[in-house]
Amino acid sequence: MKKKLTPYLFLAGPLALYFIWVIYPIFRTFVASFTRWDGMTKSRFVGWENFVRLFNDRYFILSLLNNFKWMIGFVILSIPLGLLFAMLMDQKYPGHKVYKSLVYLPMALSFVVIGQIWSWVLEPSGGIVNTFLRWIGLEGLAKPWLSDPRIVTYSLIWAALWRQVPYAMVLFLAGLQSVDREHVEAAIVDGANAFQRFWYVILPELRPAMVITITVNIIDSLRAFDIVFVMTRGGPYYSSSVMANYMYIQAFHNYRMGYGAAIAVIQFLITLGFILVYVLNVLKREERL
Repeated sequence: MKKKLTPYLFLAGPLALYFIWVIYPIFRTFVASFTRWDGMTKSRFVGWENFVRLFNDRYFILSLLNNFKWMIGFVILSIPLGLLFAMLMDQKYPGHKVYKSLVYLPMALSFVVIGQIWSWVLEPSGGIVNTFLRWIGLEGLAKPWLSDPRIVTYSLIWAALWRQVPYAMVLFLAGLQSVDREHVEAAIVDGANAFQRFWYVILPELRPAMVITITVNIIDSLRAFDIVFVMTRGGPYYSSSVMANYMYIQAFHNYRMGYGAAIAVIQFLITLGFILVYVLNVLKREERL
């Protein structure tokens, strides 16, 4: 009897912590999303009112659209660049380990630190980008990168890619280790050039790594918050706001906890949808194997 109970006793502690710090807060957030609550006084049940107001709130719609811009940027730019760096770093040449470490270095920094660095880089008067553009005679291209509503979101995405591309590179590097070298050598014997070997041999075998990388990038784009908060606070005029940032402002600045919880629920459901697509894809692949 003791042997049967022992595994459950070992699991009891971690499961209790998981329930306290993950499951219960999720449940409370769902409950709070149906209430009007300022975080201090007693909450009042309002049904679907918060969700109806959300989809009539132009700043929430703007935040949602910005999240999709992040998603497109992370997939369209991070994936190809990460794959390119992975292919380059997979080659054996003098100093390749040093270069690999340098490319991976931004992954050792948090988005808060990266946000501070890029705030200095994109500073309009003395930042590196505008100073360089003026130095090479392209002063017309120097812009207020973080205060122009038309380009601020794209500036933030570009700053975030500095960390996201190395992450994609590492995932692809792991995938390249599983590529069958015999298939590559057979393609060389058959006279395939470098592009043909990549397109017809290596890329198909990288499909599992590709699915994982795309899914992780999509989830990371939906979780964007810290770099937005550090660099712009979601401004100017909510033009760079994303769902997590808008939720924080509504819940902790405007003391509309129920409304903030409703935003968190929408973000959770969208993220969960992509996770389920990924899990189902993995299960189908395992069934085929």
